[in-house]
Amino acid sequence: MEILTTTITFLLLLTLIVCPSFIIVGVNKLNLKNNFIIYTISGILITSILTFTLAWWSHLSIEILLSHYGYDFEAMNDIERYRNVTKENFDRVKELRISMMGIGWPLKAFMVYIVYSPYLLIVYLATYFYKKNKTKKEQEFLSEN
Repeated sequence: MEILTTTITFLLLLTLIVCPSFIIVGVNKLNLKNNFIIYTISGILITSILTFTLAWWSHLSIEILLSHYGYDFEAMNDIERYRNVTKENFDRVKELRISMMGIGWPLKAFMVYIVYSPYLLIVYLATYFYKKNKTKKEQEFLSEN
């Protein structure tokens, strides 16, 4: 079960990393005048949805793992909560329970997105300078021949 939840988390994270590149390719294929504005708006919308999905999934996967290990969310005290947890899984359940405490997943997603958002600009600028350099080299090559 842990492998499944980790795999889904990594797939969402990989999607979040690769998504701006796909957005810029799609926007460039449209050949519109305001590429930057269209890229920025669509990038913010799509990546914010992905960021919130990743944060929600991280929270949900911990709940799934806790219930898989036998943790009882409805119990009144710690003895009843850990009653169905086996001894070999007890430390892992405690780690998962502690990692679940703190701020909620929406606030985590918002804070992660603040750190992530400059990545959209970095991808755009890297693509812009790459295209500019490529066309400059092509023009130099054509002028030589």
